[in-house]
Amino acid sequence: MQLYELRILRELGERGSVAAVAEALYVTPSAVSQQLAALQRGFNTPLTRRRGRHLELTEAGWALAAAGTKVASAMADAESAVDAFLDDSLAPVSLSAFHSAGLAWFAPLLDASAGRARLKLSDEDVPRADFPALTLEHDIVIAHRLPHDDPWPQGRVVVTELLTEPLDVAVSAHHPLAASGSLSARDLTNERWISVHEGFPLAELLAPIAVHHGQPLDIAHRVNEFFVAATIVRTGQAIGLMPRYTMRADSLDGVVLLPLRDLPLARQIDALSRPEALHRRAVREVLAILTELCAAIPPRG
Repeated sequence: MQLYELRILRELGERGSVAAVAEALYVTPSAVSQQLAALQRGFNTPLTRRRGRHLELTEAGWALAAAGTKVASAMADAESAVDAFLDDSLAPVSLSAFHSAGLAWFAPLLDASAGRARLKLSDEDVPRADFPALTLEHDIVIAHRLPHDDPWPQGRVVVTELLTEPLDVAVSAHHPLAASGSLSARDLTNERWISVHEGFPLAELLAPIAVHHGQPLDIAHRVNEFFVAATIVRTGQAIGLMPRYTMRADSLDGVVLLPLRDLPLARQIDALSRPEALHRRAVREVLAILTELCAAIPPRG
């Protein structure tokens, strides 16, 4: 049985003729008859009978029409429940972010969304290719990639561009290069490095520097969390690449960020969502708050 077939049966009972049903539903009498015939094939007892030139419901037809009314009411209730869920600005919204983005935006998001949204936050640091899959578990996924990487998969996720963030060379405040203001790739010869793990977006950024040197870099440490990496850089035992905007200032005590003049490096930070998640008002509002926070970031350097 189809809901529309049940509606046709009910309308016939109420309106008394196929022609009246067709006129009310803006279809042809033939279309009405076809729907009634399709419904009848599912039952062994007649649902309609002829009385003169008119078609009327049998007792079985009236019983089915009454049941159809209950079904239509239940469907309307279900649609109303879905509409209410989609329009509920205080329905929980789950959001994940890689570590430095979480460090930068989780607290401001909670402050800005207080009374406006209910957030469920999670830190998820994964290889670039795995970010889209996180949208299966989270309404919004803050992800990053390099500008030359393949775009996020079209159709699977909706992409909201948040910002392009420069990556600078981080050195100890006591390092001889700290007072330079800016650097060239040549200045970094013979330095020891700290990098993220292989497969994560920023690991590839050291390759252009190695090309400039004509030899592999001396990567002494691999740490994904920048605020942990900053504690190593602070010792003066290694240098590394760090994001210009999403590192909190207190994490950079004793660390100086220096841009590369001849080799500008950056990453693209985006918010990923499954298309259906954006039908929810609460998700759209949180995404709008996040976009506003990113637009208001005061550049450093």
